Amino acid sequence: MNNSTSNPKKDPMGRAIADYHATGKAAKLRVLSSMFYEDEIPVSTLFRTLDDMPPLEIEMLRLARGRVLDVGAGAGCHTLELMKRGLQTVAIDISEPSVQVMKERGIDARLINFFDETFCEKFDTIIMAMNGIGIVGKIERLPMFFRSVKRLLAPNGQLLLDSSDLRYLFEEEDGSFTVDLAAGYYGEVDYEMRYKGIKGECFDWLYIDFDTLSFYANEAGLLCEKCMDGEHYDYLARITSKQ
Repeated sequence: MNNSTSNPKKDPMGRAIADYHATGKAAKLRVLSSMFYEDEIPVSTLFRTLDDMPPLEIEMLRLARGRVLDVGAGAGCHTLELMKRGLQTVAIDISEPSVQVMKERGIDARLINFFDETFCEKFDTIIMAMNGIGIVGKIERLPMFFRSVKRLLAPNGQLLLDSSDLRYLFEEEDGSFTVDLAAGYYGEVDYEMRYKGIKGECFDWLYIDFDTLSFYANEAGLLCEKCMDGEHYDYLARITSKQ
């Protein structure tokens, strides 16, 4: 993993966000993976307001406090809700079109990669909504991820994130699970996005179960607690420094 931002010429989501922001509509944002059937992201959901957010995201926003960093902010829907609550919020993304859209929406948005070690500001709350921890890509990169978290968290700060346990994909009719442990961690997924004539580069994306997240957080000297369970193997977690 490097600390670079994305190539605007290979940024399907950024282009889709820019189109929707400009015209109120966008073409199909396609999502392909070797693990799943082709899917589509409705671009309008990236501009949703609080009324259209799921309970996990609503609770995440409720728990946010102090100076907030929104990682992988996209079109800035969560940042805007935090700003409405009077919270000073910085949004970062690796997509240049997305950052430009957020700036036009009145957001303090910056073209920054979360893993860039030159980014050293301090925040009371870091949020990673919509499985934002997926940017880690592979389990083996979690120690590097937590080093970045510790670099950016202010004393008594908190990281709020939601994710999903993909074990349900391996559930048998009798309720048992058949996961091939030799094939690597089952939450590691490869994705590729396409929008109009733009084909994005293939990237790794991580879905992580709570117990594994808690183990790696503890190894990094951090405390991980579950704040809320979702409706389908998803959850909201809070990570803080051990007192």
